[in-house]
Amino acid sequence: VFLNCRIKSGQHMSEHPHSSDNDLLQLISAVAEFPVELMENTATCTFRLDSRDLLGASALVQQNSLVFADQLLCITGIDNGKEVNTMEVIYHFASITRNLIFSFNILCRRDAPQIASLSSLWQSANWLEREVFDMYGIVFTGHPDLRRILMPADWSGFPLRKDYQAEETYHGIPIAGPENH
Repeated sequence: VFLNCRIKSGQHMSEHPHSSDNDLLQLISAVAEFPVELMENTATCTFRLDSRDLLGASALVQQNSLVFADQLLCITGIDNGKEVNTMEVIYHFASITRNLIFSFNILCRRDAPQIASLSSLWQSANWLEREVFDMYGIVFTGHPDLRRILMPADWSGFPLRKDYQAEETYHGIPIAGPENH
């Protein structure tokens, strides 16, 4: 009935008898205030959304009976570097009942990375957002407990940022770098 996305069994939605390329795009665009783009050449069906539309579009795909995205599988952070001054957050969703996998791609400014939390919609977002915050410094507004989860609470910086410079010691303990392995 909708969406040209990968089915979990490995077949492509276009092989599914009730699919069309733009139905989910149209569904999401109907609630979005800003343009939504269907990204090309991605492993799964990926929609680029404005960060201001993330919460509304996510609630829609979770609650709409045509989609019913009942799982938030993973959240991925990407640092595009200082030159571009953007970061990305990619949300990977699944619908068990519809046998679908698709993604949302959100761009945010690197100098003040901030995106709405999805923890009110999916409990799995709680720790996933904390991991992205811990590694990239992206702030998820509305998160109930946004604090480090992988690194010590007093760690300096965000280790997966392209410009991250590791300290030589942590509380007097030498930190082994790649040159020491």
